[in-house]
Amino acid sequence: MKNFMDKDFLLQSKTAQRLYHDYSENMPILDYHCHISPREIAEDRHFETITQVWLGGDHYKWRLMRAFGVDEKYMTGDASDKDKFLMFAKCLEKAVGNPLYHWAHLELRKYFGYDGVLNSKTAEEVYDLCNKVLQSPDMSVRKLIKMSNVTLICTTDDPIDTLEWHDKIAADESFDVKVLPAWRPDKAKNITKPDFVSYIDKLSEVSGVKIDSFSSLKEALRVRLDYFGSKGCNVTDHALEYVMYRPASDDEVEAIFKKRMSGGEVSYEESLKFETAFMLFEGEEIAKRGWVMQLHFGCKRDNNTPMYDKLGPDTGFDTIAAYYPMAEMADFLDALHKKGQLPKTILYSLNPNDNKIINTTINAFNEAPVVAKIQQGSAWWFNDTKHGMEQQLDSVAESGNLSGFVGMLTDSRSFTSYTRHDYFRRILCNYLADFIENGEYPEEDFEVLGQIAKDISYNNAVRYFGFPLEVR
Repeated sequence: MKNFMDKDFLLQSKTAQRLYHDYSENMPILDYHCHISPREIAEDRHFETITQVWLGGDHYKWRLMRAFGVDEKYMTGDASDKDKFLMFAKCLEKAVGNPLYHWAHLELRKYFGYDGVLNSKTAEEVYDLCNKVLQSPDMSVRKLIKMSNVTLICTTDDPIDTLEWHDKIAADESFDVKVLPAWRPDKAKNITKPDFVSYIDKLSEVSGVKIDSFSSLKEALRVRLDYFGSKGCNVTDHALEYVMYRPASDDEVEAIFKKRMSGGEVSYEESLKFETAFMLFEGEEIAKRGWVMQLHFGCKRDNNTPMYDKLGPDTGFDTIAAYYPMAEMADFLDALHKKGQLPKTILYSLNPNDNKIINTTINAFNEAPVVAKIQQGSAWWFNDTKHGMEQQLDSVAESGNLSGFVGMLTDSRSFTSYTRHDYFRRILCNYLADFIENGEYPEEDFEVLGQIAKDISYNNAVRYFGFPLEVR
């Protein structure tokens, strides 16, 4: 029987342990996609309680607690911070098989020095210990980032954002971690949303472009793309139900846009035509700038209407979208490729059944001189598990170039979630080591495998995104 989460946690062989400890473990972290607040970094926030760090906006934990039948007051309601934490601990002790169990203990060890087990018996002790540690000046947001060995962070930012907090961070020479904006224009794309017209009015004001047509919308977006680029942005992110391709004429798209802006209703098919035109425009502009386009899809959002009405989006009521004709994704990529405007692109599907389709599709569009120009992103959201990561690694390895994979991202709102990179690296090194252990890769090429582990952990992302960082 192995010890609980010891230094060789998830490393099932001496080969895996050597790969992890000698090559991957101490590589820096490049967090190229997350949802943390640039304001909290600029202001170097101190958290008062572990509940604020862990439960303040973490819908992963909220979903788990709801599965245990816990009253909503302990997640998003008015229960005290202590009672919320104690309730979470009570649920966690029975959450065998859930990655939250491992993530929580990795975070307790790295940031709070607690090597024990969090359960209903130890919850008060852990709560008091963590809160005491949080009072230290070394536990501010910036110190947590530095403690995590992070070199660069890309936040997620709307085209109308001022980016003032990024400016303040960049101007502060005492903090050497780069914090760059990432372009997320979903509100300008989601034509059927109730707030679409009011959002376009705000975009018009911020950009200085009167938006009265799809053509002028594109001009306003170009203005803001240039502004983001002036702040160091070279990464975009787009949330889609799926990557649809329903081409329409310019006149038809203009008519759809004008109908919506005048208060008319847009049909589902019309919304797909608008989204296609919007995303083709985005892809071309991203390619012209040499940026990276990230597409997140396969999610059916906001399923619980009463709770969505009460709490809003991103509160734990999203699910995997069950079906989509994935051939349209290839058509979308091809439409950009035919124009010579297909940017470096990372595809993330929430549906693991899409893995093989994604990897056979992307290899139809890879081309020199970029290594793995079109990529499948790391196992996302509900797949951010041991089994989900192994499935994703299998799919990339079997269909393409695993050694060129850009690796893990945090995709989190928490400043202590960087241990997910450690979790991923352990799984990666164990996965790679099995090839040697099973006689499927030569032991004499161990150094090559070690370099692959280092590259996936950090170096590939540096090269792929072109960030001003050193390869290690």
